[in-house]
Amino acid sequence: MDDSDVVFALFGTRLGSPTSGAVSGTVEEIERAIDQGKSVHLDVSTAPLPNDVDTKQLEGLRAFRKEIQDRGLLGEFSNLSQLQYEVWKAIEFDIAAFALGAPVLNGPASGVQFQVQPQQEREVKDYDKRGKPRYKTRHWIEVTNTGDEDAHEVTFEAVGENPSMVVLSDSGPTVIHAGQTRRVHVAHGMGGGVQDVLCIRWSEGGEAKGREFHVG
Repeated sequence: MDDSDVVFALFGTRLGSPTSGAVSGTVEEIERAIDQGKSVHLDVSTAPLPNDVDTKQLEGLRAFRKEIQDRGLLGEFSNLSQLQYEVWKAIEFDIAAFALGAPVLNGPASGVQFQVQPQQEREVKDYDKRGKPRYKTRHWIEVTNTGDEDAHEVTFEAVGENPSMVVLSDSGPTVIHAGQTRRVHVAHGMGGGVQDVLCIRWSEGGEAKGREFHVG
């Protein structure tokens, strides 16, 4: 830890074992890195909790999460694609902050390259007889073409065995230009979210291509 320049800390449902000087060894290392002026990035999973979760560890993590959120250090991820996005974003920030003169790691790539980011928003659906709001959650997926070529004849489809996710947006075909982001609205059925897969198909240079992204 003391020899590092950049520190990433990822949390699921556990905070770690306590030490004589901190609530956990991980927290102690994080605090030491912050005191040494290192670049520290903390990301906490928002994925569904496992059935055998340690409630005491979870309570400690939630308290620590509130503390680091108040200090502006918190990042969140619900799946591997989102974690990848958060990590690359942090690395690009550090490259600029350290003035390394290196190229941006997520700069335009050759051809069509898709970056997929699940999003959700809670909003008021209506009110019950007592005037209390009832909520619903809107889900969508932001699909960005980070490459330097336009993607033609683009379509979106939820795939997998018994998929619980449904694509609500017009399935196309459409065009996603280089650097453009398209919002794909989706809905989730009961028990969905963990293994949801979005398949994107497109045409590039006259060649049909496709790729699957885990978005749950």
